[in-house]
Amino acid sequence: MGDPLYLLAILAMAAVVVVLLLGLGSFGKGGAISKKYGNKLMRLRLFFQFIAVVLLVTYVYLRGQSGQ
Repeated sequence: MGDPLYLLAILAMAAVVVVLLLGLGSFGKGGAISKKYGNKLMRLRLFFQFIAVVLLVTYVYLRGQSGQ
């Protein structure tokens, strides 16, 4: 649990949740806020999801290599 790669993956997943909630909030309000930031938030969420998946796959791969 104290593995730095694992902690980075958890932080990346938390970032995905935060950006997702921000995007849902802006979508719910609609108007100019949604038009201005909607696409940017979606791209940011996809970026954080990509980073989270890469970190998780790397973590699982390295844990499998070490036999733990």
